[in-house]
Amino acid sequence: MGGKGDRPAGLENRWWVDQQKDAHGQIVDRARVPLRFFRSGLGFEQDRAQRRLTDLNLKWFGEAEAPLGGWAIIHTLPHQRVPEPRVNKVRAALPIPPDGRGILVDSGEALRAIITASPIGERLVEVRLGSESSFDAWVYGEWVREVLFRNFDEALRRVPRLVREYLTTSRGAPIA
Repeated sequence: MGGKGDRPAGLENRWWVDQQKDAHGQIVDRARVPLRFFRSGLGFEQDRAQRRLTDLNLKWFGEAEAPLGGWAIIHTLPHQRVPEPRVNKVRAALPIPPDGRGILVDSGEALRAIITASPIGERLVEVRLGSESSFDAWVYGEWVREVLFRNFDEALRRVPRLVREYLTTSRGAPIA
């Protein structure tokens, strides 16, 4: 299999597990949060939500025809675009396996790069590049890793190694 991230270390790495901390790691006093907030989560199916995240990323591949080893781009807002030099920088920096495909989703303020090896969806990574940048990886539909970055430049420096690590399969050679 790929790198050390094939399986998460524990539930503390899962986005849906409430750690009772805010985004800055500070303990949240739940007594100050209205009870109706927690009632809104009654019946929430975490496993189903996790599958939907992966399914949503896969749907982009049905919407755009990405060539083998290459990128397709989807613009979600008709009159807002990420500047072309930034798009080209992302394309050049992120490796796609020769038998893989990549989709760039341009929301005008950020880019989401969704890259999969073959077969589509077996190993998939999503990279969000903008003011808030992050990396997520799925192996066989299971979310296995999340990494947050301070900014676009840090993400672009660190993400290529992560993409290689998670899209390498036991059947094929690592991507260059």
